[in-house]
Amino acid sequence: MSQEIVFTDRVRIYDTDAQGIVHYAGYYRFFTDAAESFMHDTLGISYPLLDEKTWFVVVESEARYYKSAKLGDELSVILKPKLLSPKTLRFDFEIFVSGSAICAGHITQVSINRQHWKSSPMSQAVQEKIKLLSESKNPRIKLKRRAQQGKRR
Repeated sequence: MSQEIVFTDRVRIYDTDAQGIVHYAGYYRFFTDAAESFMHDTLGISYPLLDEKTWFVVVESEARYYKSAKLGDELSVILKPKLLSPKTLRFDFEIFVSGSAICAGHITQVSINRQHWKSSPMSQAVQEKIKLLSESKNPRIKLKRRAQQGKRR
C-alpha cells in the first residue's frame, strides 16, 4: 500500500466556467498543484526542475469525472506517489468534496536531461525519498496547500 498524502485546495474563479462549474482541464491544475506541493513541501525537492540538468515532463495523464466541483468548494486532493523506474514517476489522485469522490486520475512523468531532451535517471536521493513514501504503510499525511494562503503560482 502506498502512502496517501492529502492536500486541501479551494476552487477559484479561474478554475470555472461562467456557471461556476470547474472546467474539465481545471482538475489537472489540482493534480499538478498537489504534485508540486508534495515534491517541494514533503520531500524538499525542486519540481518540475529537479536540478540544473534534470526535469520532469508529463508523458501520460488521465482523469475520470464523477461529479462537478463548484466555485468555492473545499477540495481534498489525495496523492499517491509511485516510483515506476529510476526514470519514471507516477502520481495517482483522488479528489473529494465533502467526503464524496468527484474525480480520480493520474499523471506519469519521465525525468529528462534538459540539454539533450532524452530520458535520464533521477538522482538516487530523489528515488529513495519517493520510494520510501510510496512503500510506506503509515496513515495519511495531511498538508495545507500554499495556494490557500493567497499565493498563486
